[in-house]
Amino acid sequence: MDSKQFSRVFPLGSHLCREPMPPMGEMKRDMENLKKQGFNLIKLQENWMIDEPEEGRTDFSRYEELIAHAARLDLGVYLGLTCEQAPAWLWKKHPDCRMVGRNGLPMAYEAQTTMPADGKPGPCYDHPGAMADHLRFIRNLVKTLGRFENLVVWNTWQEIGYWAEGLCGQAVCYCPNTLAAFRAWLKEKHGGDLDALNRAWNTRYAGWQDIAPDRCAVKQSVAVNVAWRHFLDNERLAAILRARADAIRGADALKRPVFAHKAAPEFGSGQDWTFSRCQDFLGASCYPAWGPVRYHGVPGDDAHESLLGEAYCVARQFDYLRSCNRRGAPVWAAEFQGGPISTGFHKGRVPFPEDMRRWMLTAVASGVTGISFWVTRAEIIASECNGFSLLDSEGDSTPRLEEAARIGRALNRHADLFGRPSWPGADVGILVDEWNYQFGTTMVQGGTHLAASMMGWHRMLWEQGIAADFMEVSELDEPYASRYKALILPFPLSLSEAVALKLARYVERGGMLICEAAPGRVNEYAFCNRGELSPVMRRLFRADQAGFAMVREPGNGSIWSPPPRTWGEYLDAAMLDGAGCLAGHRIRANVYIETFSCRDGEPCLLHGGRAAGVRRDVGKGTAVLLGTYVGHNGAAYPDPETRAAVAALLRQGGVAAAHSGRLLLRRRAIPGKEAWLFTNPTSGPVAESVSVAGWRSVSDLFGKPLSRAGDSVTLTVQSLDVQALVLE
Repeated sequence: MDSKQFSRVFPLGSHLCREPMPPMGEMKRDMENLKKQGFNLIKLQENWMIDEPEEGRTDFSRYEELIAHAARLDLGVYLGLTCEQAPAWLWKKHPDCRMVGRNGLPMAYEAQTTMPADGKPGPCYDHPGAMADHLRFIRNLVKTLGRFENLVVWNTWQEIGYWAEGLCGQAVCYCPNTLAAFRAWLKEKHGGDLDALNRAWNTRYAGWQDIAPDRCAVKQSVAVNVAWRHFLDNERLAAILRARADAIRGADALKRPVFAHKAAPEFGSGQDWTFSRCQDFLGASCYPAWGPVRYHGVPGDDAHESLLGEAYCVARQFDYLRSCNRRGAPVWAAEFQGGPISTGFHKGRVPFPEDMRRWMLTAVASGVTGISFWVTRAEIIASECNGFSLLDSEGDSTPRLEEAARIGRALNRHADLFGRPSWPGADVGILVDEWNYQFGTTMVQGGTHLAASMMGWHRMLWEQGIAADFMEVSELDEPYASRYKALILPFPLSLSEAVALKLARYVERGGMLICEAAPGRVNEYAFCNRGELSPVMRRLFRADQAGFAMVREPGNGSIWSPPPRTWGEYLDAAMLDGAGCLAGHRIRANVYIETFSCRDGEPCLLHGGRAAGVRRDVGKGTAVLLGTYVGHNGAAYPDPETRAAVAALLRQGGVAAAHSGRLLLRRRAIPGKEAWLFTNPTSGPVAESVSVAGWRSVSDLFGKPLSRAGDSVTLTVQSLDVQALVLE
């Protein structure tokens, strides 16, 4: 196995070891077992603290032995770096490389093991000495292990991030090096013009050195805090990712792919678009049973809703990951749940073969091109006691391993379709705005609404069989942006005029923009716009705000509503009545109701006889402003009327489900060949006829007999199962 051969397979891998390692003999036997089952990849996670215990003295011999054994078995190797657990000598050599908390004190924590969290937060790599030493180590590792041709991919960061607030109780990093980098970034961003920054921020800084993030423990929505958070997520983490990728590329004679992975996408944030461009691609972990998405109000022991929520989690996660990567880049499930979740003494449900099939095929339906399980054999680390694995503590097989292997073998029979990017695209894009996200994180009561609305829109579309991409607003200038028939702008509380202008151009050129309430209520510098709407959006919709008031949740619920400070803050729970293009429909009002004075557009929603939604034709396209946060209904208080109204609105933009029945259809496509993956989200079996007109042959992915009559195939899909057809 080498990189060229590996590029022709669907990567089916499993994590073999991290520190502390199981016995060498056990790991070799497990590799042999994986190979016998049809796996083609193993993952090794190296550890800087263990591998260079004294400066300049490295020992990679155990990895060399494992990689050599994998080569004899014709297995590829995926090598992940663990540089957050730094060796003791680094802290002594550079005592000022410790991260500094919001309180101004250096972090005393030095990770002694890979748990918890692979040594995070680690040293501050804005420190030039720490950065240089860890890049030297990486180059040495790559030169040593890179001589093995079966090492096919490098991973620079295991679950990107510091996680310092959860692990150490303080946000990071406020050290002099990071603050200096922040000021330098601001200076570059504003063209060296301090007066320009002062005008935008409404401040009077006398010098760049005077600018500092607010260290108040209470959330404060001010320009410096929004900029600081944007800088940390999109500049400093990205700088480390780029430096590691460059170090690997410079030392790797074979120029193998380099990637990194997140624990999960950050929904609502554009940081994943930034991270994906720091190396060849971005992957993500996926543990469906760790915290499946349920509708609020549904009991946690509702089996159908929980299992459906697990599948939906997989679809949402990899739709987001696929979208944030460059078009045509691989989409990897870099850690995929192989066994029961285990945290301390809390052991989760052991996955059934049906779970493995549902999870894996749902991931593939969202565009995943490679899966690496976590882990092969049960964890030996007590904090993840005997958990997560395809194999139990003893024994060479389990039903879940056998099913994962069976699915992997089937995918590899069509590696040309599944092992490379073959997502055919979507008609709908859900817009992501990193500056709006960062503003939300600084605002009391604001941080969770963006993610709730965005994920809710996605779930409503998924449940109706409408495929969706996510698109960062920085992509609005890309040629592919105009190919979306509809773009949805969820919870657009903070919106720059520059982005608003791009949205207006998208509409004028023929697109449909569906925008939630109060677009640009606040600008990108955290200042309120007069009239409580973006000036560009007021012109686009030809509407002014007439009212803006909180609305109660159904049944006086409190999922997102703060307690009232006094009488009269809330409107009664309401359904907004459709008018014009939405006549005959109703939409549930969530969070706020915004009403409008319409100057040109037609009302499409009404509350108490006043316009609570506006539709306006602009150029070749259509702009729709909804005076509430419709997306919230995708995750709470679900009702069929809102879903029907959303579907009706999208149909007016030329968007409809890929399949008209109850089965949900996703496609993978290359010239002359497609895979159609049908999910049954209902509580019972569904039998439906599917048109396959124009296709010479149709087969089930697993060889199950099909009933074809002319141009139709009849499928019977069991509850919560996924059936995949291959058409040629």
